[in-house]
Amino acid sequence: MFDLSAVQAAIRQFGFDGWLLYDFRKSNPLARRVLGFGDGGHSTRRWMYFVPADGPPRKLVHRIEAGALDHLPGDKTVYLRWQEFEAGVAALVHGRKRVAMEYAPRNSNPYVARVDAGTVELVRGQGVDVVSSGDLVQQFEAVWDDDQWAMHQDAGRLTDAAFRLVWQFLADSIRQHGETTERAVQQQILHHFASHYLVTDHPPIVAVNAHAGNPHYETGNAPIRAGDLVLVDLWAKLDRPRAVYSDLTRMAFVGDTVPTKFADVFAIVASARDAGIECVRNAFAANRPLRGCEVDDACRAVIDQAGYGAAFVHRTGHSIGLETHGNGANMDNLETRDDRLVLPGCCFSIEPGIYLPEFGIRSEVNVFVDKQRQVHVTAGEVQTQIQTIPV
Repeated sequence: MFDLSAVQAAIRQFGFDGWLLYDFRKSNPLARRVLGFGDGGHSTRRWMYFVPADGPPRKLVHRIEAGALDHLPGDKTVYLRWQEFEAGVAALVHGRKRVAMEYAPRNSNPYVARVDAGTVELVRGQGVDVVSSGDLVQQFEAVWDDDQWAMHQDAGRLTDAAFRLVWQFLADSIRQHGETTERAVQQQILHHFASHYLVTDHPPIVAVNAHAGNPHYETGNAPIRAGDLVLVDLWAKLDRPRAVYSDLTRMAFVGDTVPTKFADVFAIVASARDAGIECVRNAFAANRPLRGCEVDDACRAVIDQAGYGAAFVHRTGHSIGLETHGNGANMDNLETRDDRLVLPGCCFSIEPGIYLPEFGIRSEVNVFVDKQRQVHVTAGEVQTQIQTIPV
């Protein structure tokens, strides 16, 4: 539900004169979610909703869909011709200097950049400085309430338990039959999810040996036998309204002793992961603003220094929310420069990896910063070494 007083307080907090939310044919899901639209409904015409830092909001809607924003407070202007639309935009932002929109300079953050360049040009043509609404969006799209934090912890306990099930399944299957398959392990995880009322938007990744060197490997039927390295990446949330995800990756070796080539690379990845966690903890302990790109830098520096920089081919982490990849700050200074703030009430992954032709290593944890600015690493113990599966 749209909370005008909370939105205006956030606009003032970030020093903006207002927030101009715009959509055309559901092209801006961030604006629609902030304003409380459902997934359904018919939307074929442009609308704008301007929330000033103070005072009543104002609406601009087309005559064909004049009721598009009727669930929101504020006076309504109805346009028909394109000239009336442009005049309506000018009236919405008249006298304002800095207005936030779902825009990112030079498309530096495509997760935020939902408004087309022409519409930004139109608003700027009124003498307005258009700035990014990225941190505003986070406040209403990525910050969890207490119920969501509790649901994440429940999901975390259940996803953590899935790994214990996997390790036992690998041991039993290989002892009895000499091998199992990636797909068989994946099915065990999905059965665990279903039996504990967890849902997921995509099946988990189970990748053996060289397949683990592909960060987004699609699980197949490759055999898993003694002497193999196995990566398991799984994510799920409770099957409840407004539930949020837990997303974890752990490594295992089928055998009594992990070969040095695997253990050494894992140690580097774990050190990078821990450097990212420490970066977050230090910033919040010092009450210092922290941006997602800084966490990526902290992790990446460890892997770069170890000589594996070219093998760390994705961002350090992503926002976690209603979707596995949420709409808050990502821990990224590689694919994009994410300069959004890491806000209290938000959760994100820290998951550095090293991906080589013969094998890959990733370690993924979830980090939640509570409203008291305490930093939590969620869902069980942090993996400090590759799990052995004696067979």
